[in-house]
Amino acid sequence: MQNDVIQKIRIGTLDFSDPFFDSLRNDYDGFDDWLSRKSDEQAYVLINSNRLQGFLYLKDETEASYDINPVFDEKRRLKIGTFKINPHGTVLGQRFLSIILRKMLNDGYDFTYVTFFPKQRGLIKLFEQFGFRQWGEKSNGELVYFKDLTIFDDIYKDFPRVSLLQNTKKYLLSIKPQYHTKMFPESQLYTEKHHYIEDLSVTNSSEKIYISAAKQVLEMRPGDHIVIYRTAEEGIPAEYSSVASTICTVSEVRQITEFRNFYEFEEYCDKGTIFTQKELIKFWNNLYPRFIIKMIYNVSLNKRIIRRDLRDIVGIDAPRWTCVELSENQFCHILEMGEINESFIIN
Repeated sequence: MQNDVIQKIRIGTLDFSDPFFDSLRNDYDGFDDWLSRKSDEQAYVLINSNRLQGFLYLKDETEASYDINPVFDEKRRLKIGTFKINPHGTVLGQRFLSIILRKMLNDGYDFTYVTFFPKQRGLIKLFEQFGFRQWGEKSNGELVYFKDLTIFDDIYKDFPRVSLLQNTKKYLLSIKPQYHTKMFPESQLYTEKHHYIEDLSVTNSSEKIYISAAKQVLEMRPGDHIVIYRTAEEGIPAEYSSVASTICTVSEVRQITEFRNFYEFEEYCDKGTIFTQKELIKFWNNLYPRFIIKMIYNVSLNKRIIRRDLRDIVGIDAPRWTCVELSENQFCHILEMGEINESFIIN
């Protein structure tokens, strides 16, 4: 299996003797029987160096749950049945969480929940950051956390939804193909099959960091929306190969000169950027490019929009497409043409 890429596989193909499962066996009586019963079902896993690093099992649930206080009435819910990750220096939890929340919206759920033992403070903090709240407790002492479609007006708590309620600016930001594929593996284009998605922790994160030379980036504010524009591959006309692919929300904008030294700059970029250490050193020494965008990856367009249509139909007219401010109508037109599931939009 390819390293650092989460895959959906049949549970029965896993090695049940893997030490990864030991803590689950200790916490849950009958866990081995549960694994056997679920052998033919699917789970999301990450396997690195032939070792299981992450496991996520999701279940459609409709029945009432009387072992939870307050009781869950009969209702369709997405249950996060079994979830464990090994901490190994990446924001792997964010990656799995984005799978959960995107499935919730794509499959028409309005409620999802998960249970934690109080000792799982790190995971609880992560889920709270992304809008989960405590519902109550189970009879075995586990805490029950849930997320519904409550609007928080917070880019993390509302994730992955894109809010159109606030008066925010919208931008088109160009990214070269080799960086685009690494930053947004879910947005990989069919024409990019020869681009190998490397073993980078950024592919496990919903937070992305990009470093741009476009001075207009400084005008961006937290909550502003970005349409990611993948530029043309070398030797291919831009009219048909440059495309709008992805929607993101600005979390923070900084300049490289704000950092006291290279190590502070590198630590900030850390696991959120696709640039190598060699590239970061070059940027630091040259102070170019210098504008750093931290953004939340919300959703990929189901239908990519080529440059010709962005110009002729959406009406984008700019001498350079490095970073272009969009009107509200242009942004909404892109969402419509991109055929985004309406569940991802707050309006």
